[in-house]
Amino acid sequence: MRIVVQEAPFDGLGEVRDFGGADTGAIATFTGVVRNTAEGDLQAMEIEHYPGMTQSALTAIAEEARTRWSLDDVLVIHRHGRLVPGEQIMMVATAARHRKDAFEAAEFLMDYLKSRAPFWKKEIGTRGADWVAARDEDEDALGRW
Repeated sequence: MRIVVQEAPFDGLGEVRDFGGADTGAIATFTGVVRNTAEGDLQAMEIEHYPGMTQSALTAIAEEARTRWSLDDVLVIHRHGRLVPGEQIMMVATAARHRKDAFEAAEFLMDYLKSRAPFWKKEIGTRGADWVAARDEDEDALGRW
């Protein structure tokens, strides 16, 4: 299991090149990308966090996934700092003997990262800056777990 919080860009393909183990039959990955606003005016997104708190929270979420599904490996990468539209913001990868475990665990991790990970995001656009508020649909997604 590897949990990484970093400012620098990452190479998603490189990250999973040697991911999993001899018994791995499935690897599920998801990469989140900074998207523009509906108005098309996003210049950047600034992501803040408290390093110790964030690392602990992400580790706890990944460990929970390992207790719920039969996983060979888990990877979570989340960036912080200033990002522009089109840049990769995060990546989740799960390795399992069977695809169902890999897919479900990856979805679980994504849902919890979206709604519970201690990151604070500010969108900076041509009309100023606004903190990103929690969305009801992200909270609702947790209900299935």
